[in-house]
Amino acid sequence: MRADLARALAAAFLAGEWTQSAMVQGGAVVLGSRRRWLTPLARQVLDLYPRPPLDRPRELATLISTRPAVARTGNARPVVQPVVATRMVRNPWRLPALDDLGDLAHHLGVEGSELAWFADPRRWARGTSEGRLQHYRVSHRVAPSGAIRVLEAPKPRVRRIQRSLLDDLVSRVPLHDAARGFRTGGSVRSYAAPHAGRPVVLRLDLEAFFASVTVARVYGIWRSAGYPEPVAHCLAGLTTSVLPRSVWQAVPGPADDGLREAHWRLGRRLAAPHLPQGAPTSPALANLAAYRLDVRLAALARSWGGRYTRYADDLAFSGERDWGDGTARLIAAIDVVARDEGFRLNPRKTAVMRRGDRQRLGGLVVNRRPHVGRTEVDLLRAILHNCRRHGPSSQNREGHPAFEEHLRGRVAWVAHHDPARGARLRAALDAVDWTR
Repeated sequence: MRADLARALAAAFLAGEWTQSAMVQGGAVVLGSRRRWLTPLARQVLDLYPRPPLDRPRELATLISTRPAVARTGNARPVVQPVVATRMVRNPWRLPALDDLGDLAHHLGVEGSELAWFADPRRWARGTSEGRLQHYRVSHRVAPSGAIRVLEAPKPRVRRIQRSLLDDLVSRVPLHDAARGFRTGGSVRSYAAPHAGRPVVLRLDLEAFFASVTVARVYGIWRSAGYPEPVAHCLAGLTTSVLPRSVWQAVPGPADDGLREAHWRLGRRLAAPHLPQGAPTSPALANLAAYRLDVRLAALARSWGGRYTRYADDLAFSGERDWGDGTARLIAAIDVVARDEGFRLNPRKTAVMRRGDRQRLGGLVVNRRPHVGRTEVDLLRAILHNCRRHGPSSQNREGHPAFEEHLRGRVAWVAHHDPARGARLRAALDAVDWTR
C-alpha cells in the first residue's frame, strides 16, 4: 500500500466514530468510492485497537499498511487527505495537557512557524556553516583526562523554551532512586554516602553521556509521558541538536593518541541528533533516558550483595565485603548492561578502591564518612593564608576572572560536608583584603 494512502486512511478512521461502518464510510471518502477490501481492513484494525489511538496516527498508518486486507489495494490513491486531530489519551504523571502542536506553541508562547524553526525537524542546521542559522553556540575545552569536550550552549530563545520545558514538564517525570544528580534533593553527597565505610568501592564513568542519548530515546520519553506523536516529535527536536559538520571539523583532536578512538566515536554521536551538553533540559532528560540502565544496574548490584548509585555519567558500586577476584567479572557485567542500554564505559576512568585505599566518589572521600579530603582542605587553607599575607593576585595562578567567587565556592563546598572546617576557612577568607 502507498504510504500516502495509509496516512489518509488512518486520518479518516480517527476522524469518525470508532466503528466498522464509520471506518468503511471514511475510507470510501478518501478513495472516492467504496472498495471491497475496506470492510476486512476496518475489522482487522478494530481487532488490534479496541479504542481509537488518537495519540498515534503514524503508528496506525504503519499498521494499516501491513494488514492482510491491503494486499488487494493495487495502485489505489487517496482522492482527499483528511487532517486528523490528535489528543492525549493518557497522562500518567499529570503533566500539562498538550493535544497538538497548537497547544505546544501556545504553552511556550511562540508562533507555529517559530516552533518548527526551533525544532528543526529536517535538521537543516547540520548542513549550514552560517552561525545565524544555528540554534547553539559551540565551544570546546580540554578535560583533565586530556579528552576534548564539546559544549553546545543554546541561544537565548531556545534556552528560554528549554527552561520552560524543564520546569513545566521534564522535572515532573519520576526518576529511578539510584539517580542522585540533577534532581530535587539530589547531591554529590547523596551519591557518595551509600558507599561510605564499605570494604570495596567501584567508580566507573560513561563515555560521552549526553551525546549517547539519541533523539529516538528522547522521543520515547515524551511518548511515555503520553504526548501524541506530533507533539513528542516536536519536543524531541526542541531538546536535541545535531553538530554542524563545519563546526566539528574545527574541533581539535586530543593530544593523547590513546584518546583518538573515543574522540572519533564522539564525532559520530554528535553527527546524529543527540542531547546537547549545555542545554538546561539535557541533564534531566539524560537521567530519564538512563532509567532502564539504573534499574538493571541496581538489580545487578543487589545480586552481588552491593549498592549502586549514579551521578550523571559517574557510576558507583560498593560491597559489604571485598569481592576479590570477582570484581573483574562484575565490571564485565556492568559493561554488558551499559552497552545493551546504548552507553559505553570509559575504561580509563574505572577505579577499584579497597578499604586500605583512598576511596573517592564525586570529589569526596568515603572511607568512613563522606568528607572533603585533608589534602584539598590544607591546600585551600594555604592559599587563603598566602592571600592574606601577599595579596589575592599572588595566588591566582590559573587566572580566574572572579577569583574571590572561585574561592568562596571552594570554601562553601568544604563547609557543606564539614561545617567546622568550613567555618574556619570562611573566617580566613573574610580576613583577606581583596583590594590588594
